[in-house]
Amino acid sequence: MSNPRVRRIADRIKVIVAEMLERRVKDPRLGFVTVTDVRVSGDTQQATIFYTVLGEGPDLDGTAAALASAKGLIRSEVGKQLGMRHVPTLDFIHDALPENARHIDDLLEKVRAADAAAAEAAARANYAGEADPYKKPREDDRDDEGE
Repeated sequence: MSNPRVRRIADRIKVIVAEMLERRVKDPRLGFVTVTDVRVSGDTQQATIFYTVLGEGPDLDGTAAALASAKGLIRSEVGKQLGMRHVPTLDFIHDALPENARHIDDLLEKVRAADAAAAEAAARANYAGEADPYKKPREDDRDDEGE
């Protein structure tokens, strides 16, 4: 989206959709929704709206159904406020980024714990043999060479 016009349209759609969800859409299935991003195609015919929902599985399903049923109302408001001749079609996609980030954070915490345990085990470890395992010439071998 290097085109500044397309970026402005995407930003404006994000604001319009967020305001619509907050004020005008009164569907009880609609959970606590946050619009995270909007991507508009280069020809401004398609707008993909990414959102997150506070809650679990049933909340996600209810919100997806509520957004699908309110899509026409939201699209007409977007067209009215943007004043465009061709209003982009809207697709709502649940943004999995926060869940993925949380999962990565959990994995990193497990790795940190495993590293700490390995460092602690290494600090307490003793050598299996002598501290210096390399063979050195003995004192009496050196005396024989000198004679």
